[in-house]
Amino acid sequence: MARPTTHLYIVRHAWAEDPDPGAGIDDHARRLTKRGRKRFAEQMRRLRKSGMKVDIVATSPLVRARETAEILSAAFDNRPPVEVLEALAPDPNWRALIEWTIQQNAAHVAWVGHMPSVGRLVAATIGDGSAAIHMQKGAVASIRFDDGPGQPGTLEWLVTDDIV
Repeated sequence: MARPTTHLYIVRHAWAEDPDPGAGIDDHARRLTKRGRKRFAEQMRRLRKSGMKVDIVATSPLVRARETAEILSAAFDNRPPVEVLEALAPDPNWRALIEWTIQQNAAHVAWVGHMPSVGRLVAATIGDGSAAIHMQKGAVASIRFDDGPGQPGTLEWLVTDDIV
């Protein structure tokens, strides 16, 4: 029996403050900028109006990714739950993410993480882990799995706020 189609959205966190160890801002604690929040929220409103749906969101534990995931969730009427996964921290665990996604049994899943990891995750999910895919801050890639996650998916689109 074939698995139902799953849509996976891989998201690079929105625009964040620069690291400044002298001011007490280390990489893990960087927050989104006010402009970054606004730009990403507008992008998510547009994507929702274009038909994007999300049932659950997984995010890196780093602050800027968690804040991005919360904005993503707030853009949808169903307010999909946000789950923090260590597997999405920089240098992610692709196999653990796929297993988590399968366990969710959801049709529309979003992962929020960091570059270069999100570019590698997009490449791995479409079956070419060696590809170099650059994702700008706030970029969203849509990948369709006709036979369920874990099999090579199809990259349907990759957008940034510049083209939405």
